Amino acid sequence: MNQDIIIRVATDKDQRYATIITAEMEASANARGTGIAKRSPEYVAQKMLEGKAVIALTQNEEWVGFCYIETWEGEYVANSGLIVAPQFRKSGVAKSIKEKVFQLSREKYPEAKIFGLTTGLAVMKINSDLGYEPVTYSELTKDEKFWAGCKSCVNYDILMSKERKNCLCTAMLYDPKDHYEPQETQDHFEEKSMVYERFMKFKQSKFLKRLKGIEKTNNTSRTSNRKLKMFLFSLFH
Repeated sequence: MNQDIIIRVATDKDQRYATIITAEMEASANARGTGIAKRSPEYVAQKMLEGKAVIALTQNEEWVGFCYIETWEGEYVANSGLIVAPQFRKSGVAKSIKEKVFQLSREKYPEAKIFGLTTGLAVMKINSDLGYEPVTYSELTKDEKFWAGCKSCVNYDILMSKERKNCLCTAMLYDPKDHYEPQETQDHFEEKSMVYERFMKFKQSKFLKRLKGIEKTNNTSRTSNRKLKMFLFSLFH
């Protein structure tokens, strides 16, 4: 990682970056063709005020990256909204931000289970290096406020059709009371990475295109087409 990049806990002085952060979150999701629970600049700024966010900046105070903490039911913590500016991607900064926000979460909530949802293989790799394990959705928080945040995601219909048991995102969790060592989860991911990659690409390339209506047939109504797509999705889960 570039030594000129500073990664630290965000403060109230960093609120000026909130708009560019949320804009890049949305642009990145659109570019990948995947969903994301949208967050407003005000929401991001509030996380900074609460000391529940990590920001990365250059020495010249150019924004580089960001991630924040959410808490649910007093038992669960999510490290959410990881985003890196396009010009700084593939530099190792995302991993450094995740390590910092994971450390912050462990300091603030040492007994909490830390989880995340992601459609990105790179984030899965970073999480595995920290000791996260892939889990089913049943092991995540039941807090309705968390799931309500998914309503702004383009894949919300999929989530609800599966009764919140599955979606395009992969769930990962770190349990401080019951977990493998980071090296073990890292080795497991390395062994299974090709499987994860093929599976995630399949879901994204086939089902997201279909759900967005890219692969429409000329004489099929939107309603019947959507039912077919949802049925096909259910066959593979």
